[in-house]
This record gives sequence, structure tokens and C-alpha cells, in this order.
Amino acid sequence: MDTLKVHSQTTTLVDQVEDKLLNYLKEKDLRTGDSIPNELELAAALGVARSVLREALSRLKMMGMIESRTRRGMILTEPSILGGMKRVVDPRILSEDSLFDILGFRIALEIGICSDLFRNITPKDIAELEEIVKIGIVFENNEYAPVSEFTFHAKLYEITGNKTISEFQEIIHPVMVFVKDKFKDFLEPINIEMKETGQLVTHADLLNYLKVKDEIGYRRAIEQHFEVYRRFLNSRTNIK
Repeated sequence: MDTLKVHSQTTTLVDQVEDKLLNYLKEKDLRTGDSIPNELELAAALGVARSVLREALSRLKMMGMIESRTRRGMILTEPSILGGMKRVVDPRILSEDSLFDILGFRIALEIGICSDLFRNITPKDIAELEEIVKIGIVFENNEYAPVSEFTFHAKLYEITGNKTISEFQEIIHPVMVFVKDKFKDFLEPINIEMKETGQLVTHADLLNYLKVKDEIGYRRAIEQHFEVYRRFLNSRTNIK
């Protein structure tokens, strides 16, 4: 095995070892299922204690890049693209700027999936969406119960056929619930104003556009569906 030297830098030794391990895996063109050297070999090549190496390896295991298998030792595995994101996206510890960035990204994503949505949707999908809308719980001013909001939009993400998009929806759902609860006093007046001026777009409205295969109308409607958040984000930006 080639020798990998660790140099003195401002980053921690574990950070350097992790970086060297990742580079090694790339340089050796290792693929999913391939075995990697054991701890003794890696520690010797890097010139570090096994305790340091183990900490670096544990990070890669947490990322889902390495697994230990009986009789095979450590092997390279395919990590979840958003696996690391799942561990850090906790709305309680995110700054307001980060929360707003995620909210903005979610809006952009919902608008961006329109073409895939209309390309892939089936009569069975329509039937499932109809049932979701039928049993959905809606409060005043088009405020949906968290489970109803999640179920409807999760189904839209599922229809795209993109597993990463569906996984992202699961990750950001707690953020959306947190934002709606934390900034309720700011969102409610916007919702009331939009209701009084007939600008609210419901899940039922979105479903109708899907049923008649009106992609252009749906795109405008989904933008309007999230208009309350756009106005909220704009107001927060102007305050700054």
C-alpha cells in the first residue's frame, strides 16, 4: 500500500486523516463493495495512532461510506446523498438565515419539479391525491395541519420519481413546521390579506390543474400557493 503522509496544518489531525482517506479511496478508484485496508495498514501508512484513525473512520461510517462486514472487514458503501444533512438539519439550532434559506430552496424546488410532475403523473397518482385532499385537515386561512401538508407535497415529490427529492422533503418537513409555528404572528396577517383578496391557492386547486393537465396553470398556481412565504421572506429581508 502506498504511504500517505500527514502534514502539520491548522486543521486537526483527525480532519487531515479523514481527508487523506477520502483522497486515497478516489485515487485507488475503489467502488461500492470493494474492500479497504484494515486499521493496522492504514495507521502505519498514515503514521498516526489507531485511536486517531478510528475516529476518522467513524466519521466515514456515520456518512455511510464504510461498513464493517463479517469475514470481509471494511468495505466501501454508497452513502445516502442527504445522509449528512439529516443529522444537522435541526431547526432548533439553525440560525434564522439558514431557516429562511431552506424555506426559499423548498419553494424553488417545488416550482422546479413541475415538468417532471406532469411527465410522470398517472391516473393512480391522481386518485391518491384526491384521497389525500379529501381527508386533509385545513384550518382557517388555508393553514394545513402538518400531516396534511406533508402528505400532499410528499406525494408530489414521489411522482417525480426522484428519490433524493423525496428524501429532501422528509428532512425539511420539521423545518417547515418550526418556521410556521415560530413566525405565526408574521405569517397569519399575510394569509388573512391573501384570503380577503382571493389570492389563496389550496391543495384542491393544485389538484384540479393536475387533473386537467394544465402545466402552465399549475406552475402559476404553485407559485401563488407559496406566495405567503415569499412575502414573508421579502419582509424579513427588508427589515434587515
